[in-house]
Amino acid sequence: MTQDVAILDFGSGKITALIGQRGLNDTLTIVGKGEAEYQGFCDGEFFRPDQLPQAINHAISTAETTAKCKINKLYVGVPGDFTVCVCKDVESNFGSPKHKITAKDVDFLHEQGNNFRDSSLKLINVQPIYYTLSNERRLIEPVGMQSAKLSGHISYLLAEIGFINTVNSILDSLGIKNVEYVSSVLAETLFLFEEVKRDQYVVLIDVGYITTNVVVARGDGILSLHSFSLGGGNITGDLANYFKISFAEAEALKRKVVLTLSMGQDDCYEVSEKYPAALTNEIVAARIGTIAKTVLKCLDLSQYEIPENISYSLTGGGISYIRGAKEILAEKFARPVEIAVPPIPQMEVPAWSSSLGLLDLAINIQGLQKKGFFAKLFNK
Repeated sequence: MTQDVAILDFGSGKITALIGQRGLNDTLTIVGKGEAEYQGFCDGEFFRPDQLPQAINHAISTAETTAKCKINKLYVGVPGDFTVCVCKDVESNFGSPKHKITAKDVDFLHEQGNNFRDSSLKLINVQPIYYTLSNERRLIEPVGMQSAKLSGHISYLLAEIGFINTVNSILDSLGIKNVEYVSSVLAETLFLFEEVKRDQYVVLIDVGYITTNVVVARGDGILSLHSFSLGGGNITGDLANYFKISFAEAEALKRKVVLTLSMGQDDCYEVSEKYPAALTNEIVAARIGTIAKTVLKCLDLSQYEIPENISYSLTGGGISYIRGAKEILAEKFARPVEIAVPPIPQMEVPAWSSSLGLLDLAINIQGLQKKGFFAKLFNK
């Protein structure tokens, strides 16, 4: 019998709880869903931590009600804003060129880089960018190979302990004591891109409501992660401030925007009132341009040279639905931009990328009967 798995995903504008299982043809079946809007976070701090218990409780209880079950174990996604990525080169020497590499050898290699002493951070995921054998051959899965040494470029993802302590306290009060933490951006990246694409390079730009994550990934790991506080909510705010309208009206106006069309002076977007289309487009495009410039700064900080033939990928619920947004980004990046959506039929919506990615990874972890690839990703 397939066992249901539960996740909790912290977006920058809402908290989502999902309960699901693996469906036919490796799809995902959602049996319970709960959402709660909240004030979000910025620079690793929740805006209204006093509102968190109510929002988390609402999301979880709604998911439990729709699934008609009680959550006993919960996988919690740590947002990029509360995550630190560190990559290290590590090496183990075996002496004999005929040494057959085991899973224990790989675990020992990973542990050599686990010398973090910052008490404000907790290691949650370890995964390889690549391994190298003594003959300089690079590969992702070295177990069973013969080599005198094993080297690796390894990615370590650490969560801010303050985030974990805050969430643990709330979940404990709800009677949920079996909690595991996993990186949201890692889960999202593994879910959205097939192995062949990740073996080259992946640049994922997840623009949320008030937070954007910029991820450079390769192989099975994250090379660099940067977050900044800009998103779709800033566009809403720009429209609200300029036209002196409510946020609700501005949000509805934003969702009417088509940046790919050339608007004349008489063209308007109509919500409850009419708004000049050309001016509205100009306001929206300007903010998207600011987001693009900040993304480029993050990529400069990543210190990785992305091959020119690699396109960038846009996901998240912040701007991906704005018609013409990806074209503006492509112009600013001087690169093609693709919209990355969950590879699940009828769930191909960018706003679902993080939550479904977490559920996909959690199901793989939960379903393991013996240690394998995903078990190694999930640091225990």
